[in-house]
Amino acid sequence: MTIQTQQDTLDRLAETLKQDEPITEDKTIIINPEPVIAAAAQAGKSSMENKQSTKEQSSKAVTSKVKNASEFGKVAVVYGGSSNERSVSLDSGAAVLQALQNQGVDATHFDPKHQDITELRQYDRVFNVLHGRGGEDGLLQGVLQWFDIPQTGSGILASALGMDKVRTKQLWQGCGLSTAPFSLLTADTDWQQVVNMLGLPLIIKPVHEGSSIGMTKVNNLDELPAAYATAVQCGDAVMAERWITGREFTIVIIDDEAYPVIRLEPADITNFYDFEAKYNRNDTSYYIPCGLSAADEKHLQELSLAAFRAVDAKGWGRIDAMQDEAGNFWLLEINTVPGMTSHSLVPMAAKAHGMDFDALCWHILSQTV
Repeated sequence: MTIQTQQDTLDRLAETLKQDEPITEDKTIIINPEPVIAAAAQAGKSSMENKQSTKEQSSKAVTSKVKNASEFGKVAVVYGGSSNERSVSLDSGAAVLQALQNQGVDATHFDPKHQDITELRQYDRVFNVLHGRGGEDGLLQGVLQWFDIPQTGSGILASALGMDKVRTKQLWQGCGLSTAPFSLLTADTDWQQVVNMLGLPLIIKPVHEGSSIGMTKVNNLDELPAAYATAVQCGDAVMAERWITGREFTIVIIDDEAYPVIRLEPADITNFYDFEAKYNRNDTSYYIPCGLSAADEKHLQELSLAAFRAVDAKGWGRIDAMQDEAGNFWLLEINTVPGMTSHSLVPMAAKAHGMDFDALCWHILSQTV
């Protein structure tokens, strides 16, 4: 390949990362509450037991292999971008940037929407907090691999797979991992046939979006066309998934270790953990301990690790799952660049594991050294 051809390729990649429909610059204000520790799970414990728990939690704190901030060199914290998750990325990235700078890391904000992607060659490594398309789907990972720049998180393959809900689920099915039954939808789909196959209620999802964008719960046949119309605005690929009635969990994985499981409970338990519940409401409850038995929590952690490894995910990420009323676990999806504000799910699990937010960001970045 000639030098000119290489430059042409980079120019096309830069344009792709900048390109998208106009998106408002207003940032979503994340006001989710601090993690809710289940009062019932804590009731009746003696002060001695609490002290022992604190001691055990502290012993789990991860010791990073990087001892001095200068070892990281010049770091680009990439966030913002042009996806539908831009506002969330701006919040996550700002929190990560502040955490790294608090610890003396030479870290700088880099926004591909406003900067030429080739400028990343000036940096020694990248902390990727670019949620959604362009940053979480393998595109940025490919650019950084081409530039030979170390980056946080998964590579091209896992990122591309993880951003595609259908292919992720097909892979999990092929590996014998339990995931909720689903069907691809088009404008010509026979809605009655979908209901016959999957039952009701259903959850309708864009295949290539995160943060629950474009998702709708469908309770009856007549609601399907409108739900499809909402989802297809985010892209041509749309899926229907069987609604799992039960409890929702998220499992954070860092360095191939599953952290304490979090149970999510939206105020409206008949609905799902949607964009509003994640970012704009303050009535969602989070439970650590999650309320599962020790055996069930271990089983869910092992299932999540198997799902994480199946897509070749690396470094850090999150698996979302449900437990139905019969006690069976069902994988929903994987997130390879999860939210990273001080109120997001990854920091919650890390805190329960013995790491504060600054230490968490340092530890994730240290994986690039």
